[in-house]
Amino acid sequence: MAGAPQSSLPFVKRDDTWAIIIALSLTVGITFTFLYGGYDFFKSLAVSVPSWSNDFGKVTTALGKNPMGLFNLFAFFIITFSIGAKVMGYNVKRFLVGFTALYILSVLITILGSNQFMKTYQLETPLLALVFGMLVSNTVKLPAWFQEALRTEFYVKTGIILMGATLPFTIIMKAGPLAMLQATIVSAITFFTIFMVATRVFKMDPRFGATLGAGGSVCGVSGAIAVGGACRAEKEHVSIAISMVVIFAVIMIAILPIAAKQLGMEPGPAGAWIGTSEFADAAGFAAAEQYNSMVNLPAGDDRAVKTFTLMKVVGRDMFVGLWALMAAILSVTVWEVKTAVQAERIDYGEVWRRFPKFVIGFFVASIFTTLVVASLDPKTGAAFSKDALGTIKTLRGWTFTWTFLSIGFTTRFRELTSFGWKPLLAFLIGVLINVPLGYYLSNVVFIDYWLSVK
Repeated sequence: MAGAPQSSLPFVKRDDTWAIIIALSLTVGITFTFLYGGYDFFKSLAVSVPSWSNDFGKVTTALGKNPMGLFNLFAFFIITFSIGAKVMGYNVKRFLVGFTALYILSVLITILGSNQFMKTYQLETPLLALVFGMLVSNTVKLPAWFQEALRTEFYVKTGIILMGATLPFTIIMKAGPLAMLQATIVSAITFFTIFMVATRVFKMDPRFGATLGAGGSVCGVSGAIAVGGACRAEKEHVSIAISMVVIFAVIMIAILPIAAKQLGMEPGPAGAWIGTSEFADAAGFAAAEQYNSMVNLPAGDDRAVKTFTLMKVVGRDMFVGLWALMAAILSVTVWEVKTAVQAERIDYGEVWRRFPKFVIGFFVASIFTTLVVASLDPKTGAAFSKDALGTIKTLRGWTFTWTFLSIGFTTRFRELTSFGWKPLLAFLIGVLINVPLGYYLSNVVFIDYWLSVK
């Protein structure tokens, strides 16, 4: 999941770039064809599986109403993803075969996750995809051609931008300052807790401590890679930080939704708490979706997902560039051995290079659809929001299913014992600070705002 730091790659070779191209092209294409004709193709991509129990015929009937849907959905994404894969330097042949297998699995998982029995035990599509992936990855060795398609960051960034298209920009503008404030409080406290425990208590390299702190407080995997690269941490240290993020993120998928339900939290504060306390975007979406299922919110009510997105994407993810710059400055001026490297000029362009570019795509998608709805008469605007944005929401769900499967297939339990107990304990202490603090801020200090998000 790590790969080369995105900021070190040319713009056209970054997954952020291709996530933006694919998601915005979808958003614009759906919008213009809905308004001016030709919408049938994009409508056919919105394949959904109804809830079913013993009547599997209900599934076949629903899919039969859109007979080309599954094929069109597959064709669109395998073509667009493969173009991006080619430019980014993936092994395209392996990616094609691997994504085909991933897609078939996603269809089967979606059908199984729609079964009422699975829903009763909270094993709906997101969690089921994770559990299935982890069971397989920890019992058998996955072939190289399949691993080539497990591009978690690529899929989740595409999904997040599509999420932006369904989230009115007015909500983002209203939530922005508050989400940034809450993110600042939590990120700073969590980062320095992990950093101080790692360096002062366990005497770890400060660059290692900074990388662990970033993974636990800012932007998960991307934060660990960005900050680790900025402060020149050892490659092994970055890998360990990434493993920590993934392992704890998966654990939190199981814990946070159950805790939020048991504590009687409303959807808005619950989503904000998940956004404050989860470590990875994809895992956070899974947790928010899981909470929605557990409290039986009506169809279309995705307040928890909205507030999670505002808190994690608008709030925490946007800090990664600033944290990377701070780490670079401290590394050059304080942490590194006094050699010629200290004479290097601090490059303040690091903020832009490390900034997660997919966040820009998220904002652009939100602004675009908000302006479109505002320009339409009420009747057409309502139809656009229901049908066109409903199609985008369905496609977003598929990208997240591929994300959850990829997380599961790349999570190795044996990694828990591969890096010793000190970094694990330092990260755990950060988690023990982060989670209750996030709850207090989301459900007490800023609860009135999070309750107001509809």
